[in-house]
Amino acid sequence: MNADRITVEELVYQTCTALDRNDYPEFLGLCDKQFEYKVTTFSPEIRKDMTWLDHNRAEMEELFHTLPKHNSDHAPLTRNAVVYKVSYDEGKKQANVVTALQIFRTSLDGGATQLFAVGKYYDTVSLDSEKPILMKRHVKLDTRDLGWGNHIPF
Repeated sequence: MNADRITVEELVYQTCTALDRNDYPEFLGLCDKQFEYKVTTFSPEIRKDMTWLDHNRAEMEELFHTLPKHNSDHAPLTRNAVVYKVSYDEGKKQANVVTALQIFRTSLDGGATQLFAVGKYYDTVSLDSEKPILMKRHVKLDTRDLGWGNHIPF
C-alpha cells in the first residue's frame, strides 16, 4: 500500500497547487463527476458548526466561472498541506485522508505574507480507477474570521 499512499498524497498536493495557481479546470480534473465540497467551522459562541459552503461539482464549476464577477481580494493564497493519515476501505476501493492545512496570503500592496487560515482537509479518494480521484472534500477550518472578498475555495 505504500505506492497507493504516495499517489493519494500526490493527489492532495496537486489539488493545492492547482488552487494556488487559480487553475480551476486542473482542480476539477482531479475531482470525480459526483464531487462534493464543504467548508465548515465550529463556533463556540453558538456551540455548533457553521457551514460556509456546501457544493456539488456543478455548483463548484459555477462558482469558479463567476469568480471574476465577485468583489474579491486578489491577494494570492498559498496552501501548505501535510497529509497526516491515509486509511483504506478495501471494499469501497476508497481512501479517507486527513490533511493539516495552513493557508498564507501575500498582500499585493507591499508583498507582506501572513497566515490567513488554519484547518484540515477530510478527503474521500476513489481508488477504483487508474489513478486516485477526489470524491469529497470537507474543509474544517479553525479560523473563523476571513475578512471580506474571500470566495476562492481552500
